[in-house]
Amino acid sequence: MKHEISLGRRFLGLTIDWLMCYAIALGFFGGTGSFADRAPHARVPHLIIFFIEVLILTAFGGATAGHRIVGLKVVQFQGGGNPTPVQSLIRTVLLCLVVTAITYDERGRGIHERLSGTALIDIRKSRPN
Repeated sequence: MKHEISLGRRFLGLTIDWLMCYAIALGFFGGTGSFADRAPHARVPHLIIFFIEVLILTAFGGATAGHRIVGLKVVQFQGGGNPTPVQSLIRTVLLCLVVTAITYDERGRGIHERLSGTALIDIRKSRPN
């Protein structure tokens, strides 16, 4: 199983999830007024929504919305099965800490993946032809 995914695709998937959750937070918690007035009210709800989205979709589907759009999936590093809820929780907590998500080893795995025992794979390449 090949585990090297380009940082660009990882970042694009994360950005899609981040912006989607930000739009939800602005819509429900931003209040009224201009964007500059609304944005500060959505900061904390945004992170909470992002945390919940990543945790639930990774634990029960193996991929967030952003991952699915760019063709990626989270799997167990050993064996390649779907991540357990505990692995998903560890991965999500470390992802939200940011430093562990932007620090990579020579194979392109983030610290959040190594400590949770997960890996990100390209689902387009893992399908049979």
